[in-house]
Amino acid sequence: EVQLVESGGGLVQAGGSLRLSCAAYGFTLDEYSIGWFRQAPGKEREGVSCINSAGDGSSYYRDSVKGRFTISSDNAKNTVYLQMNSLKPEDTAVYYCAASRGQLYTDRPMGFWEYDYWGQGTQVTVSS
Repeated sequence: EVQLVESGGGLVQAGGSLRLSCAAYGFTLDEYSIGWFRQAPGKEREGVSCINSAGDGSSYYRDSVKGRFTISSDNAKNTVYLQMNSLKPEDTAVYYCAASRGQLYTDRPMGFWEYDYWGQGTQVTVSS
């Protein structure tokens, strides 16, 4: 059974850091690439970052998180991480990881329709 389990969310002050984890079960990161999305109350889901773990390992970041967030994968642990530094109140959202079979294009914005499986989400709250 395919399953994605996120962890690492929480409450942090502005300027702080969190590391989100996305553990994959039922498939390997050689087969699927992983993306992180977020959704704030009253707003649409947006793509944050993705990694082409089934391909060349390249990554994508939305402009608002460039230089602050870093995505990485540990294929031995079948886990993808999202290191979030210099957090801002506008980063507050539920963060979801998602898996896309095969390779991902990392030279353009993410589309939620490209993903086959989704985790349950983890809440990130940044206080000002």
